[in-house]
Amino acid sequence: MPDATMTQVAKVAGVSVSTVSHVLNGTRPVAPQTRELVMAAIEELGFTHKPVSRSLAAGSTVTIGVSMSLASSLYGQELIAGIEAESLRQGMQLLMSDTRDDPVREERVVANLLAHHVRGLILSPTEGWERGALRLLSEHSVPFVVVDRVQDLRIDQVGVENESGAASVVEHLLATGHERVGIIAGRPGLSTTTERVAGYRLAHRRRGLDVDERYIVDGDSTENGGRQAMSTLLQLDPRPTGVFIGNDTMTIGALRALRQAGLSIPGEMALVCFDDFPWADVFEPRLTTVAQPSFAIGARAVQLLTRRLQDPKAPAQTLRLGGEITHRDSCGCRRRRRESLATPQ
Repeated sequence: MPDATMTQVAKVAGVSVSTVSHVLNGTRPVAPQTRELVMAAIEELGFTHKPVSRSLAAGSTVTIGVSMSLASSLYGQELIAGIEAESLRQGMQLLMSDTRDDPVREERVVANLLAHHVRGLILSPTEGWERGALRLLSEHSVPFVVVDRVQDLRIDQVGVENESGAASVVEHLLATGHERVGIIAGRPGLSTTTERVAGYRLAHRRRGLDVDERYIVDGDSTENGGRQAMSTLLQLDPRPTGVFIGNDTMTIGALRALRQAGLSIPGEMALVCFDDFPWADVFEPRLTTVAQPSFAIGARAVQLLTRRLQDPKAPAQTLRLGGEITHRDSCGCRRRRRESLATPQ
């Protein structure tokens, strides 16, 4: 019988993989009740965890660090699951730490991971990471791979096709007759935000339409930011008849604002969203989304890091994976189908 994995422990305990990692490695405080659930699952499955110091001393296991915001985003959880699955397949061990999207905390996280002598890092950079995390990585000459938030640098990185995915769903709204389409954008300074806003603009150019700058509203990549941004859009005159929302967390907040305003979807407001999640097909109406291949992005990041560890002089690679648009009900097109967004060659 194969050894139990952290993913299996997380499933039995009903927590995230990152929570299991925090319990095992002591990288973040965990509530006593949660810790008990994790330890009970470990005992039930017979999961064996090798302490980092012992594996390093023995030289039997390569340990890599993961530095990113581990907040309750389903996209992030799937990304981490992909990283864990591929690292286990290759016999590597993970140390995870939460940046909470704070550049100062991110610098401390990276410094702590380097102090644990990780052989390489996978990170999703915060805004301003160049002054802290990147500087540390460069000074220590530690291999790393960027995930999700692709940078304009010659480094190893992997993410989704943000611009084309955003352009496709926004153009879909425009093609169905919505001449006033707003966007709830993510946190300024992040490459994902910049690229998705670029896709929003590209869709308008393709349809020969001007962009009303009032309809571009910052949602800060958070639930509360999404709620406030949707409220701002609803106060405009004229208000948009359709909205593109830049991530799953902001979508929840935007839906709360629409419910509070008593507006129907898609009758009084059509919606399309970036990031799919399990209950997108449970909402009424069902949400039209761009799904990211988050598990695959995580796995490919580990593969890129392995390649870099084996060949430090290999050319840097930037990989863009195609997403998938699932047309449901919230866009108002009354048709259900899936549309794959091909990965450019």
